Order: sequence, then C-alpha cells, then structure tokens
Amino acid sequence: MWPYHPELLARPVPRYTSYPTAADFSGAVGPSDMAAALACVGTGDALSLYVHIPFCHSICWYCGCNTGAANRAERLANYLAALMDEIALVAGRLNGRGRVRRIAYGGGSPNALTPAQFRALHDSIAQAFHLDDPTISVEIDPRSLTREFVDAMQAIGTVQASLGVQTFSPHIQSLIGRVQPIEMIERATQWLREAGVRSLNFDLMYGLPAQQLDDLDSSIDHTARLGADRIAIFGYAHVPDLLPRQRRIDASALPDVDTRFAQAAHGHARLAGLSYQPVGFDHFALPGDPMARAAREGRLHRNFQGFTDDDASILIGLGASAISEFPGLLLQNEKNAGRYRMCTSAGRLAQMRGVRRCPAVRARGRIIERLLCDLAADLPPLEDWARIEQRLTPFLDKGLARLDGSRLIIAPDALPYARAIAACFDNFRDLGPGQFSNAI
Repeated sequence: MWPYHPELLARPVPRYTSYPTAADFSGAVGPSDMAAALACVGTGDALSLYVHIPFCHSICWYCGCNTGAANRAERLANYLAALMDEIALVAGRLNGRGRVRRIAYGGGSPNALTPAQFRALHDSIAQAFHLDDPTISVEIDPRSLTREFVDAMQAIGTVQASLGVQTFSPHIQSLIGRVQPIEMIERATQWLREAGVRSLNFDLMYGLPAQQLDDLDSSIDHTARLGADRIAIFGYAHVPDLLPRQRRIDASALPDVDTRFAQAAHGHARLAGLSYQPVGFDHFALPGDPMARAAREGRLHRNFQGFTDDDASILIGLGASAISEFPGLLLQNEKNAGRYRMCTSAGRLAQMRGVRRCPAVRARGRIIERLLCDLAADLPPLEDWARIEQRLTPFLDKGLARLDGSRLIIAPDALPYARAIAACFDNFRDLGPGQFSNAI
C-alpha cells in the first residue's frame, strides 16, 4: 500500500501537462508570436498536430473539456469551415517546412462529425502539410460511434484510439450523465480492432458518486478482458463553481478524501497485478505498447494530451482552445467557437494568449517533466534553492523522496505525491485552493 499523508495531498496542484501551466498564460502573447515561431520551423523539423473538435452529441455532467452540444448540423459545418481556414493559414506560414509525424484528433468528440466531414478534415490536413507517415490517433465517444465513422478512421490510417469509458457500473453512469451499456463498449472495441487500431486506450475514473471498490474492480476487470493496451485512471475533480454542468452531480454522494486515496491505491495495485506497467502516476500500458517501452527507456514525455511517447519539440494545436507548443513558447487559440470562427474567417491566426519560456523556465519545466515521467530528475543550480528545499523538506522527512547529490529521486511507493513534489519547483505562483485539482 502507498503511505498515506493527507496533509501533503491537501493542496491542489497542477497536472503539469505543460510548464508554465495554462493558468499562467496571458494576452501578452498572441498571433504575431505564433507567426514568428512558425517562420523558424526548419524543413526537416518533426511536427505533431492536435486537432480539437469542441462538440459532443451528449454532454456528460462531470466533464471539464471545452465542448458543447452538437445539436445543430449548421453549427458543426461552420466550425469545420473555420478549422479548415486555420489549417490553410498555419500551413501557409510553414510553406512546406516541417514533417508531420503525429496527428491527434481530440475533443469533445471527433465522432461528433459525420464520417464525410471527418474524411474532409483529414484530407485538408494531408493537402496542406507535409505528412511523413504520421501516427494517427482519435478520441472516441462510444455512445455515438457508428461503423461508418470507424470505416472513415480506417481509411485515413488510424492506429491509436481512446475510448471514454469512465465506469462500467450502470448506477454510477446514471449519476454522472454518461449511460453506455457494456455491449456498446464491446461493439466499439471490436469495430476499432477490425479497423486496424493497434493501441487502444480506455479512460477510467475513481472518486465518482456512490463508487465503491467493487465498482472500480468491475471496471478494471472489463477493461482488461476487452484487451485495452493503455489505461488512464483519473480522479474526478468536483469544481461546480468553475463547471456549472457539475451541479447536476450530487456532491453528498462523492467519496471523501480517504476513500479517494484508497481507490487510487487499489486501482494501481489491481492494474499492476494484471501485468499493466505503470506509466507516470495515472497511466498504465501493456509491456509491448509503445508507451510502456518509452517509459522503460526514459523516453516518456508529457504534453497537453498527458503522458506520451511523442518526442517532437513542436506541437501545433488547431481548433478552438487548442494549445501549440514550441521550445520557447506556448500559445492557446481563442476558446469561444464563435470568436474563433471570426478570427480564421478573417484570415487571422487564432492564438489569443500564451507565455514565453526563457532558458531558466525551460530548465524548471524539464525538472518537472522528468519527475513526473521518471520519478527522478537532475537538478541544475537554482537561484531560489532555499525556498525549494523548504517546500521539499516534508516529503524528504517522510521518505517520499531523497536527494542523491544533485539528483532528486521520488520513492517508488510515493506516486500519489509526484505532482505535489514537482510543484515545489513551480515559481510562477503560490498554489492556492480552487485553482487546480487535488493530487488524488
């Protein structure tokens, strides 16, 4: 069992899918910075694309994604036209430079689009960018998945997919607004495998209303039986003041912090017992999966999609709210779909906020990334070491981490504390309540 020190988990901390985090973005960074960054991309530079579809056919009550209801065909068509405008704008700035080796379609739900729309979207990307046999992945809502959409995924060469499952327990599904019978997940899994998906991820959650360990066991057992290659298991973050849709969830039915910790520990132990290799603090993969190999070989990275084996230093985000990443720069597109359409239809790049990353900031980012990916990091000289050491001391005193010369090592059984330990190196803010999710 993991050691339990609730006082060290009480402070909400970022998930650190970037450093600095999106909470530190400002309007001081915008379209001109994006144009300059694109102009510096070299002919042979590896590029990854993330394409955001901010729509779902049905909105789950727990969801924190930037998504809205796909209840009008015209709404989706207008968004798709704006997205294709942005694709042309960005590709025009690149002028053939860069080699796209990964394309991730996320959301919301990409399968909120019709199969024909999805094919047209991918065709526009293939025509605009230089594709270098890219690995293509798609996030899927199994409730609205059709065989025709899976056929479209196969036609563009999709080899990775992620299913939003969360839980297999019907009574919990009804409490979070995501009813999907097990037969629906089984059918989606079969279709995706037949279509050539080699790496299939299931998203699961703990900390859900009325959830018991038996419910978590059932979800894990079904997931393993269906042969998921990757599993992400997240703790539900209940922040109804920030996400009004969560007000439909009965807060009195949510497990307390002690139960959440027990669920996280239990889920980790069960998955490890089923031969899934832990990847970071909340992902798991079968030993032969590329993610597991990257973790074993020290090649694991972290970006806005979570843990990844993608080693490209340039990630271009396309679509409303999508985030682009360059070595010295992070930029986010306009979040509101309507204002996003206004930007791209007028021929303007859509980046509205971001942050520049000087060498010192990038050095801290590397420390945080390696701590989360490898549970260890080499520490360069830092000007505020006294403050960092003060933050680290409670973790060091309890044996959750240790210093070996200039190397910080997190104990193998201290996974729940990895984010809190990494936060010791974050000098952008004093982390206060309400801004981020709990560490467990």
